[in-house]
Amino acid sequence: MKIRFYSIIALVMMAVFSVYGGNPDRQGQAGASELLMNPWGHSAGLHSMNTSSTMGVEAMRINIAGLSRINSMEIAISNNRLYSGSDMNLNAGGIGIKLGKGALGIEFASLNFGDIPVTTPNQPAGTGGYFSPSFTQLGVGYSLTYANRISVGALVRVVSESIQDINATGIALDAGVQYVAGDNDNFKLGIALRNVGTPMAFGGEGLTVRRPNPTPDGGVSYELAYDSRGASFELPSTLNIGVSYDFYVGDEDYIRALGNFTSNAFSKDQIGVGAEFSFRNIFAVRAAYKVDLGESTVETQGLYTGLAAGASVEVPISRGGGNNLGLDYAYRATNPYRGTHNFTLRFSF
Repeated sequence: MKIRFYSIIALVMMAVFSVYGGNPDRQGQAGASELLMNPWGHSAGLHSMNTSSTMGVEAMRINIAGLSRINSMEIAISNNRLYSGSDMNLNAGGIGIKLGKGALGIEFASLNFGDIPVTTPNQPAGTGGYFSPSFTQLGVGYSLTYANRISVGALVRVVSESIQDINATGIALDAGVQYVAGDNDNFKLGIALRNVGTPMAFGGEGLTVRRPNPTPDGGVSYELAYDSRGASFELPSTLNIGVSYDFYVGDEDYIRALGNFTSNAFSKDQIGVGAEFSFRNIFAVRAAYKVDLGESTVETQGLYTGLAAGASVEVPISRGGGNNLGLDYAYRATNPYRGTHNFTLRFSF
């Protein structure tokens, strides 16, 4: 089983690297960048680099293969203050339900831009009205664990962006695998391919303009409606490969060291390391550092590079510890702005 699994992983990695790699020349050409935003506090504290160890609801954003590593059911809600000072928020909710050796999950996320003043060519200072774009995502995924060692999963996500009379819709696919080894499941390996899907293009009545008929018949003036076609854009596909190892201190306490490589189809590749300390499965602290590969300038540097840190508290809400309430917080440095704050509330059953 091990030899077969390692052979599959090697072949997948060779095939992916032969056709997939970071391309800084295409930076900024992809759309739907909200697909790269991570609303979940636990993984955000590790710069979303826990590809090998993520589990539960947050796995639907990092590596869908980890969804099936829940006990029975998990419910999570999250609020994110994006880029402090920008008034932008990302809200998310998700649920994962165990089904035999697998699990089914649903995740919803909505990006809030705040109130934006309405301006026109004749009123550039504003009309007194406000509007707010609607960016939403809905994902449905399934993960299966077999032999207690290997987990695989796939997720389909519908992406919708709209503003007044203009909208765009697309479909994104995620797939992932996790492998666990060691006497205490110390070693973990994860590979996740995310946001592979259909191109998106904006359309709607908002792209229609009315112009005078250039050749009025009989001297009668009237207007014609002209439709403008919006250019299509690709989704921000990524490939993540991560490993981690747990160093146990006693029966329950452990220090987890992890590393992760991210290949971005429309920007520079990234690499990072992190560490997490868990005390009796009640309290945990974590930190990570991520950098862009290759030469970077202030203009081309990735938004989320540098330091990320966070903490979690797990509180039993029933005897025996079968039902728990979890609180996660994370801070990620951003360039520019003053960082992003993640708050997550989890219920585990």
